[in-house]
Amino acid sequence: MNQLNLFIELTRLTRPIGYMLLFWPCAWGLTLVYNFSENFEKYIFYLTLFFLGSVLMRSAGCIVNDILDRKFDKKVLRTKNRPIASGKISISTALLYSAILCFLAFIVLINFNYFTILIALASMPLAFTYPLMKRYTYWPQLFLGVTFNYGLILGWTSITGELNVIPIIFYIGAIFWTLGYDTIYGYQDIKDDEIIGLKSTSIKFKGTAKLFLIICYLILIFSLLVGGYLMDFSLFYFIFLTIPIGQLFLYQIKTFNSKDPNVCFRIFKSNNYFGFIIFINIIIGKIL
Repeated sequence: MNQLNLFIELTRLTRPIGYMLLFWPCAWGLTLVYNFSENFEKYIFYLTLFFLGSVLMRSAGCIVNDILDRKFDKKVLRTKNRPIASGKISISTALLYSAILCFLAFIVLINFNYFTILIALASMPLAFTYPLMKRYTYWPQLFLGVTFNYGLILGWTSITGELNVIPIIFYIGAIFWTLGYDTIYGYQDIKDDEIIGLKSTSIKFKGTAKLFLIICYLILIFSLLVGGYLMDFSLFYFIFLTIPIGQLFLYQIKTFNSKDPNVCFRIFKSNNYFGFIIFINIIIGKIL
């Protein structure tokens, strides 16, 4: 039972925000392209596969992150008690867990077409080297955005077997969404990160954080508008888009306080609702 609890702690399974933020772009991409006049069961099946894949890959990613960051985690108040940093789980055991999770994720992946399998596998090196970026660049959140939202592309190709400009536009917007919310998340550890020499957009823009967030979220909104237009969505999509826009500006940016870690974490978690609202908005744009 103790090992099970440590595994759950290691993979952050009790913190669904991580895998939900990985799942929503998948759901967006799949819903954008799916023809709801066809077999609805296939849509639910694929949506379930993407959810399982998100949970598995997020869990494996947490383990890899903790292995690579174990020396830094020991020096950060928020992370020093993590299972690997505290020595409760060995690196060899953690690697075994990660390998099992990746294998299960691959079992999920092979249910899709060959093109989707190929581009998913091609993204793996970047996904697992992301934790190293904070050592070398102030833009690790950008790399996270590229990897974390890749499911949007996979959701689209799982149906079409090919790419065009529409999912790429939504994908670019989603990258800036992550760039915004993970910058907010980074302010929880900014003092420790500066002391131990790690880099982030939170540090780079600490004097102009709100302006940076506004720019990120404006690019996100622009992509949602352009993408919706190219998808020929109904007027209802654009009307209801005011709800997530309000969530971004009237809640996230208005209440943002870089000096209050609790506020930053609360805003970060609210992006789960944002992802859900966009998901519903895409459905509205397609069926109304």
